[in-house]
Amino acid sequence: MPTTRSYRDECGIARALDVVGERWALLVVRELLLAPQRFSELRRALPHVSSNLLADRLRELEHNGVVHRGPSSVYELTDRGRRLEPVLLALGEWGIEVPQPPAPTALSATSVLIYLRHAARPDPAGPPLVCRLELDGRVWTVSVASGRLSVSAGEPPAADVSLRTDAKTFSALLADPSSLDTAGGVTVVGDRSVLDRLLRTVSGP
Repeated sequence: MPTTRSYRDECGIARALDVVGERWALLVVRELLLAPQRFSELRRALPHVSSNLLADRLRELEHNGVVHRGPSSVYELTDRGRRLEPVLLALGEWGIEVPQPPAPTALSATSVLIYLRHAARPDPAGPPLVCRLELDGRVWTVSVASGRLSVSAGEPPAADVSLRTDAKTFSALLADPSSLDTAGGVTVVGDRSVLDRLLRTVSGP
């Protein structure tokens, strides 16, 4: 059953934690930042949470106006839920200095794409690009234009390059674009120089 625990503290921090402080709650919010998802998609993205616990967190977040469940049980963030994005980004920056957890670990496509969108520094004078990115079986469109990078779910109308891989490999490529030619589990179709330029928006030359 969903939790009814409270800190019983009037501080705004405590009241916020009453809503999103339970285990897995903020990771559910993270997964919905870029696009709505079905329960099964959230379950795949968060492989270490049980189905029952995930269902509890979703009910709590829906009850508290953070998440909305639409037709076909597709979950999406409300406007109130979207206001948590800067909180999550700040936590992510802080967490970079925390040691890695013990294996086996998970890394979702949404997590890597949030990092890409936040950390990318495209050259404002550089030519625009569109990349079709397939991570762990789901397709995303990554676009760069006028020094801005955007990420959206779904197929692009047209793409300069297409990359298919898993989230962990894509994360490694962002950290070291020079490993593209030797990375396993990577399929590239189109202009590889465009992909290299995309990867280097994070790691630099």
